[in-house]
Amino acid sequence: MSKEYDLLILGYGAAAFSAAIKASEITSGQASIAMVGTGPLGGTCVNVGCVPSKMLISAAKNLKYIAKPRYPGLKATYAVETGEVMDFIRMAVDEERHNKYEAVISGYENIDLYRSRAVFTGDRRVKLDDGQELFGYNVLIATGSRPSIPAVPGLANAGYITSNEFWALERIPESLVIIGSGPIGSEIGQAAARLGSRVHIVEIADQILPGISKDMAQMVMDAMASDGVEFSLSSMVKDVSVRNGKKIVRFEKNGVQHEIEADEILVATGRSPNADLDLEKTGVKYDRYGIEVDSTLRTSNRKIYAAGDVVKQRLKLETLASKEGVIAAENMFDHAGISVDLNSFPVAVFTSPEYASVGYTEDEALKAGLNYDVRSIYTTDVPKERILRNDRGMIKIVAEQGTGRIIGIQIVAENAADMINEASAILHAGMTVGDVIDTPHVFPTVNEGIKLAAQSFLRDISMMSCCME
Repeated sequence: MSKEYDLLILGYGAAAFSAAIKASEITSGQASIAMVGTGPLGGTCVNVGCVPSKMLISAAKNLKYIAKPRYPGLKATYAVETGEVMDFIRMAVDEERHNKYEAVISGYENIDLYRSRAVFTGDRRVKLDDGQELFGYNVLIATGSRPSIPAVPGLANAGYITSNEFWALERIPESLVIIGSGPIGSEIGQAAARLGSRVHIVEIADQILPGISKDMAQMVMDAMASDGVEFSLSSMVKDVSVRNGKKIVRFEKNGVQHEIEADEILVATGRSPNADLDLEKTGVKYDRYGIEVDSTLRTSNRKIYAAGDVVKQRLKLETLASKEGVIAAENMFDHAGISVDLNSFPVAVFTSPEYASVGYTEDEALKAGLNYDVRSIYTTDVPKERILRNDRGMIKIVAEQGTGRIIGIQIVAENAADMINEASAILHAGMTVGDVIDTPHVFPTVNEGIKLAAQSFLRDISMMSCCME
């Protein structure tokens, strides 16, 4: 006999936790909730994603500033022990998981946690590894995603790691080939290079960070190259082998065969949804890109919702997953009918400099047939960036013609991921270029760059004095 719940959640990552907490709040703790998942509690972000990667990036940035001070008169001696860095990251991840997931769920008496894989046996009914069956009057699928592995001959035999296994390494390899230059490959690659690893990134596209504008991608790539990262763009990996204890990656570029030798291979070619749940037994439609949902996150089965990386959508973000978990719970229990607007979600890549974006890029506005104006300034136009010696970066604003309403902002800067939060608020409020200009900004700050970019719609900012309105 099945155990019944008001809400059955498959997964226990960001989307799952957000949904469980919101459903508990809406029902004043009266909703009975089951969360079913495998692996460490908290999912990808806290365990093998956002938290450990940003800590590695921070450690590498600290070393960079010690090794190459930005100001004259500063000299230091230093040593690097990457084993200690990795040990510290693992300890910090354990602490974060305990404080924000394990301790949190223990405070909700209405939530039962099942550490098991689950597959559907019928409509809203699942079977666990031990044979137990659970039924949910409402169901949320929030099983996340996993690294996608390309079908490269010899790769499995030679051995490789993904961003899941990287954090278990005793130390960072002396040499590392990374297949893929998306956010994961670029972030880990630059950090590893700064910590002393010889890093070579192989990318099939003609730029790193495919999907962002080429001028901004080039800025990031130039910075990574200055840290010692080597690149082979427009390159197709043909096969992998082992020779004399080293892993050999053979790739083709412009019809010419090349080889790279390394201690380890990191595969960073994207992620695939964890949708192997026998969904056929529920009537839920899906494909290799994820589960199909409508704007309210409802699947083709009206009593089953999906949220987070398992959903068929262009963005795979922890913040989006968390928001979708909340929206799904509100739509289930409050019948709120809230829709997800992907265009309003900011994205960030934590390279150095960072890349961040919200709303339309210039290319997207063009493809959408919108009438728009665009202006760009460089971080060297921003006083605080000059003070901080940040000489690589750009701020770009896309605004609707006629109204001046801002429909997109992209930033390459050392603090772009923090700056994009103001940009997100600007878009959320429907602010115009004039509204941003009229908003006082503290001088000197990096966020003043957003105001300066808005002012560039009106005048040549090189002819402005500091703080001019």
